Amino acid sequence: MWHSPRNLAAAVALTAASITSLYATAHGNVTPQAVDTTGLPALGDKWREENPFKTNKLALKIGTSAYAQNCARCHGIEAISGGIAPDLRQLDKDCVGLKSEPKKAACFKEMDAYFLASIRTGKVRNGAVYMPPFEGVFNQEAMWSIKTYLESRRETK
Repeated sequence: MWHSPRNLAAAVALTAASITSLYATAHGNVTPQAVDTTGLPALGDKWREENPFKTNKLALKIGTSAYAQNCARCHGIEAISGGIAPDLRQLDKDCVGLKSEPKKAACFKEMDAYFLASIRTGKVRNGAVYMPPFEGVFNQEAMWSIKTYLESRRETK
């Protein structure tokens, strides 16, 4: 009988453990897909502090494809999250409404740094890998191309 407090507590605990394990292993054994950045300006070995490809149409095209092949599984098709991972259209939502242009520019630069740190080193909490690190898998040009795509999907409300 599931009506006893002990059985109900056990069922709740089992359900919570199952959901947590699914979330923690969301990436599974996925092999990242290569990102061809041919045609983009080479950025060199020094990591940029902000997105150098904000208005680059080729970077947008490359980033769109790279996102679909490598990020959409968790972050959702067209960056619309289904709940497994954060909705990346809202990545820099706090910057959008700022009235002061210098503050807005500083906010976007800070969010660029956060994005780059996240994609380079991944997200690990309590030993569980929520997002794998992509440094050594994607070059800087690929990472900034993905950010360019996300900026095109930015929610402005």
